Parts: sequence; C-alpha cells; structure tokens
Amino acid sequence: MAIFRAFRAYRPAERNQALIPALPYDVMSSEEARKAVRGNSLSFLHVDKAEIDLPRGTDIYSDEVYEKAKENLEALENTGALIQDKRPCFYIYRQIMNGRSQVGLVGCASIDDYTNNVIKKHEKTLAKKETDRIRHVSATNANTGPIFLTYRKSAAVNMTVSLWMNENDPVYDFESDGVEQTVWVIDNDETINRLASLFKDIGSLYIADGHHRCASAVRVGQMKREENGGYTGDEEFNYFLAVAFPDEDLEIMDYNRVVRDLNGMSPDNFLSRVFEKFVIKKEDSPYHPVEKHTFGMYLDKEWYSLRAKKSIINENDPVARLDVSILQDNLLDPILGIKDPKNDDRIDFIGGIRGLTELEKRAKSDMCLAFSMYPTTVRDLMDIADAGQIMPPKSTWFEPKLLSGIFIHHLS
Repeated sequence: MAIFRAFRAYRPAERNQALIPALPYDVMSSEEARKAVRGNSLSFLHVDKAEIDLPRGTDIYSDEVYEKAKENLEALENTGALIQDKRPCFYIYRQIMNGRSQVGLVGCASIDDYTNNVIKKHEKTLAKKETDRIRHVSATNANTGPIFLTYRKSAAVNMTVSLWMNENDPVYDFESDGVEQTVWVIDNDETINRLASLFKDIGSLYIADGHHRCASAVRVGQMKREENGGYTGDEEFNYFLAVAFPDEDLEIMDYNRVVRDLNGMSPDNFLSRVFEKFVIKKEDSPYHPVEKHTFGMYLDKEWYSLRAKKSIINENDPVARLDVSILQDNLLDPILGIKDPKNDDRIDFIGGIRGLTELEKRAKSDMCLAFSMYPTTVRDLMDIADAGQIMPPKSTWFEPKLLSGIFIHHLS
C-alpha cells in the first residue's frame, strides 16, 4: 500500500512560469549554470546551484553555498515570484518531447514507504552526494527537486487524471529546451481523496531517477523526527516531493560507453578476443542496436554490430541478463581490464540523447573505442527492484528531465 498525498506547493506565479523552472542541479556544471542564468535572476538554478552567485572558486560544499540557497529561495517566496496554494492539492505534470507524452501526478510520498521498501530502489547511493543534498534540504527546509517515481499502470488513475485534464484549464503551459511543459492543479476534495485512495491500491512505487535526492530527503525527515520526539507522523517532514508516472508513459534511452584505449592490444588482437563471446559483423553506417543483447561498436573509424553468443546470456538473472552487464562481464572487464566502471577514468558514459555522432567524436579525440547500447527497459528496472538487486552503474538515461522549481515542498 503506497501513501501518496496532496500538499501546499510553492510554485511560480503565472507570469514567471517559463522563467523560474530549470533543469536539475546534477545535469550541468557550475560554469554551465552560470551561463544558463544570464539575464534571468529568477532561474531556480540560483537555489539548486547557489554557488553561481558566489565568487568563482568557492567550494560548492561550503556552508556559504547552502546559506545562499536558503537566501535565494526565501527571496523568490517573499517577493511573490513563487506563490503557495492555500490548501493541499495534487498537480498534474505533462511533458511532451519529440511527440511523446508522459503524464505524472505530483504529490508527496512517505519516508516510511521508502524505509519499508514500498518505494523500491535499483541503485546504490554515494555518501558524498547524499550529504550534499541533506545539507541543501536542511538549509532550505524544502524539497526543491521532485523524485521521479513510476508505478504499474492503473486504469482508474489514468481515467481520473485524464478527466481532470479534459475538464480543466492548465495553470502553466510553456516550452523549455524543446520540451512542452504543462501543469494542472487538482484542488477538488473528491478527486484528491479518490487519487490518494487509488494509490493505496497500487502496491509498490519505484524510483526511476533521483536515488540520491530521495535518500537525502528521507534522511532529513528522520533527523527532524529525532528533533521532534512528539511527532505525529502527519507533519510535512514525514513526506517528500515526487512525481509518479505510469510505467507505460516512460521511455529509457540508451546509455552508451566510450573507452580510452585497447588495454595494450592491437585492433586485430582485440577483435579476436571479442569474437570469443560475440558474433561480429562490419556495418556500412553507424549502428544502433534494435534488440536486446546486441551492441554497436566503433573502432578505427569503422562501425561493427556485436551479438552476444547464447553461452554468455543468463536470462534467469534480472541483473546478469542486462546488456550493460553482458558488455561489462564479457568485454569491458576481461578484455579491456575495466573492473570498476564507476571509478575507472578509462571509460566514460554518454546519454543516448546525444546520438551516435557524439560517440564517433569522442572515439576520434580523447577516446579510441565506443559502444552503442540497446536501452534498458522499465520492466528490467522493476524486475531488478522487485528482486532487491542493484543495477550496474549508468544503466538508465531518462528523457525528458523533470524540471526543478515548478513545485517546492516545505518541510514545515
């Protein structure tokens, strides 16, 4: 039984709907953020990456950065750039990218559901990244970026959301980086109660993206419980900001790999080793896999297709059967010597949104070898989370990204 409840969001005044929202803090560098906010003092990057308002060279983990984030959020609220709804609401958040639509329900999920595994995970978190967001949430007393959740589709939820969209006008409708962003406010008690009840019947929620932000939000809630021994469980700090999308709406893009060298081998020797585990075919044009267990490979300005031989595929293990695992366990590790892809500087990862030309570009410059991947599926993600297992690093790339600054959830 999943708890998903309405809340009183701070959100942009209508006149600021295209000015405040920004891409998540972790998809750009500080310098990229400085460039992105030029001429826009309202951008939410001033909150999520507050170092951009401090001198260059400032430690991004210094106390000054978190204090600046708090100051900037308070300024947006106190000046009326952000407004708060007078009553708890649900919100519908629709994104359309390249003709594909995904429609999510914005609300608050329970920190207890996270700890009890009603909200399921598929990724390990890093302590340093968690600490950063814990300090940010604590300083601002708010969840400033929504956690990206998914669930197995519910016809009843779909029908309720669709009916509201059809019968009510959106409060926001703007474009950001080629993605259409549309928001509706659900402020009707009957509809709010119906949706909350329907989510109790859904069962599990799954973290699609935002494991570090989620773990940090939960930890801050636990800290506030410790500070408030008489808490009732109804306080806002017991919940965190999330957008829940039905699984059928989501598309995971490929997360491709580039490698710096051939581990001391010649191209011919390397190909001979690869042939032991994969069927190799030279291609006349850039190759993007069209089915599981196939890969594209770019070497010496030539494209090849690789097909994993049946002997190396274990369909009974939800992690081992992932293409990222097959490539890692049968090529990157034993042939190229990349045992820890998360920390080895000989390998880099490129989101599929950047296309195969980016792989060629990197292989001709600072790298020498590239692999195009068939995307992990949402079903893969759920199977692994249900089994209590962890995906290998860089298995999923979601597009479009959820914008920060459209909804802010205060913890008190």
